[in-house]
Amino acid sequence: MPDTAPYADRLPPGIRSRFVEGVNGLRMHVLEASPDGGPEGAPVVLLLHGFPELAYSWRKVMPALAEAGYRVLAPDQRGYGQTTGWPAEYETDLRPFAMLNLVRDQVALLGRLGVREVASVVGHDFGSSVAGWCAVVRPDVFRRAAMMSAPFGGPAPWPLPGGSGGERGDIHADLLALDPPRKHYQRYYSTPQANPEMWRAPQGLHAFLRGYYHHKSADWPGNQPFPLAAWTAEQAALMPTYYVMRADQTMAETVAEVMPSEAEVAACTWLPEDELAVYSSEYGRTGFQGGLNWYRVGSSGVTAQEMSVFAGRTLDVPSTFISGAQDWGIHQRPGGLEGMARHPQFRGTHLIEGAGHWVQQEQPDAVVERLLAFLGQ
Repeated sequence: MPDTAPYADRLPPGIRSRFVEGVNGLRMHVLEASPDGGPEGAPVVLLLHGFPELAYSWRKVMPALAEAGYRVLAPDQRGYGQTTGWPAEYETDLRPFAMLNLVRDQVALLGRLGVREVASVVGHDFGSSVAGWCAVVRPDVFRRAAMMSAPFGGPAPWPLPGGSGGERGDIHADLLALDPPRKHYQRYYSTPQANPEMWRAPQGLHAFLRGYYHHKSADWPGNQPFPLAAWTAEQAALMPTYYVMRADQTMAETVAEVMPSEAEVAACTWLPEDELAVYSSEYGRTGFQGGLNWYRVGSSGVTAQEMSVFAGRTLDVPSTFISGAQDWGIHQRPGGLEGMARHPQFRGTHLIEGAGHWVQQEQPDAVVERLLAFLGQ
């Protein structure tokens, strides 16, 4: 087996690719950057990507964090990239993809590397949830938490609410009753056809990813988000189609309608074609099912009872939230952005202009500035 990822020679200077064996049943691929003089004694920052991304998504912020004196670790999480040891099929046991096992993955990685605690765990998109739960479950290990682009809901309130509908309710039937009928992207991601329809997209995988990343970025002029008044079908349908899709369309068809022009692609400095090729090559090998299984855990309710033991807990280490100002993700759960203030040591929300959902790629300098200020508080 190779000792580095096949794209290791395309990483920015100062970032190295390596594999760590025996990580909760995984052979985990990790990108690492260290300050001058090596990692010995340097405080650790752990970076957790979301969907559909990779450890590679942190390439623009890792060198600057290392230059500031931090040992920076960014793994391909379970179900992604060069990390192996997870099933790629739809028909599989979902429990390995449950939140507590994703937290266990990170604890096991740190243990294999001899790291007793991290200065901060930082998570983007679905990685935001993992980062938040890491700090809730093991505040002795994860001393700070920065969530990005997806507000951290945290444990259920105490006492546990009655019924099983959850805080958001089930509006899928109401979405289907709209004209035209609509569906929520997480419901689509939980279906068996989602992976092949994206992996084998008619426009080709590379073009599909270009359209998907463009659609959720500040480059797409339709990303002018605002808070939803309530979690109803009518309000949800105000979001872009990458969140609330037409019921008769696949995600590949959805993004095909908003593809950037050749001139827009050429002007996209935050994700040029050679960097996009890393994503299309990696997902061309693995498909999307590993990441989609994370969504299936939530929609299936397979671990709801297990997670209820944390009801009433808060995130009790210093925490912050960073996002692009043009990111609809901050509003897809009404009240979620404001609700993070309930955590006792929440240090504030920072919305970065000129960035959509991929904030650490679209505006890396601003993200580094915010992270270093948070770490230095």
